[in-house]
Amino acid sequence: MPVRRDSRTKKWFFRATVRCPNGETHRVFGTPGVQGRFHDLPNTKVGAKEAERRAINSVMNGGDPNPKPQPKTKKEVITLAQFAKEHFMPKARLENKHSSAVTKQTILDLHVLPQLGDKPVEEIAYRDFEDLKIRLAALKGRKALKPKSINNVLTVVRSLLAEARKRELITTVPHVDWLKTTIPKFDFLTFEEAERLVAAGQGEWRAMIFLALRSGLRQGELLALRWEDVDLVKGRLTVNQAVSRGVVSTPKSGRSREVALSPETVSVLKAQRHERSELVFCNSFGRMLTKGQCKHPLWRTCERAKLGRSIGWHAMRHTFASHLVMRGVSLKAVQELLGHSDIRMTMRYSHLAPEVKRDAVALLDVAAGAETSEIGSHAAAKTENDS
Repeated sequence: MPVRRDSRTKKWFFRATVRCPNGETHRVFGTPGVQGRFHDLPNTKVGAKEAERRAINSVMNGGDPNPKPQPKTKKEVITLAQFAKEHFMPKARLENKHSSAVTKQTILDLHVLPQLGDKPVEEIAYRDFEDLKIRLAALKGRKALKPKSINNVLTVVRSLLAEARKRELITTVPHVDWLKTTIPKFDFLTFEEAERLVAAGQGEWRAMIFLALRSGLRQGELLALRWEDVDLVKGRLTVNQAVSRGVVSTPKSGRSREVALSPETVSVLKAQRHERSELVFCNSFGRMLTKGQCKHPLWRTCERAKLGRSIGWHAMRHTFASHLVMRGVSLKAVQELLGHSDIRMTMRYSHLAPEVKRDAVALLDVAAGAETSEIGSHAAAKTENDS
């Protein structure tokens, strides 16, 4: 029979009987433009004729006259928790520092997976970021997060989705509206307070406090500092390693840096020299100190120095940078001494050097004066020539 059009559904179709060379006859039928083997053909009379031609040709060549369509394979659904466990965190442990990987896992466990863990990765949308922000901002008591901490959580989720996009599990990463943050305030010692703190130090703790104030090393860098990294002859030390969460690796910036030592700092380190360990600062057994073991000795020193407050080891790093800036050292030099990978981290100390901006503006007066003088000289010379 010729191709026909169904009056009810308005779809074109064909039915035909085919006699093969071996004498067998087969009935073939089909509809173009619908899901199946003729889905690529238009639902027209021409499409139906082409579908009939294909079907007859297939049977004549020994094919199945009316093959059943293959069942659609179900698309694998990967939840955010599954992707984090199987892909995101293994990569983070491979490429990031141990402390960074632990931080990411902690953020996922505490703040992300309880709310979004069961949701398919491909369904994470802008609204989920917004809902997560609202939830984290509404936490009460000690669990409450500040805007910077909330942004840190959002950064982890966005990084996870960026990895999913690289693996072609999603096509785009949702937009994120970051919360506005302020530059955090930091505590540092005045020149007089720093002297009192050093004077109140006892034993090897005094040497550790003095080096922290005069080198700006992070606490993890102080604890992992070895005698082989210190050159007492040339007066310098090289920061080659740091400890974080009990794991020794490269410094936070990922690269070594050199710090010059003043003559007084060299003298203090010479007096600190011991043979218990390769470490400059260690316990009585020669093993590396922990951050917990360093906290109370510093607090007791603060009490003896009558500072009126207890500071942490990082405050001495702030003190080192602040004193340099107040002494007129350029922020670029401070950045290199601190090992900041981004100058924006160092800019927090810029307010301590207002005279730098004042002197810079004063240069305009100097330049203007020189230009005025030069103009006057030219005018005088021209008058003399005219006369």
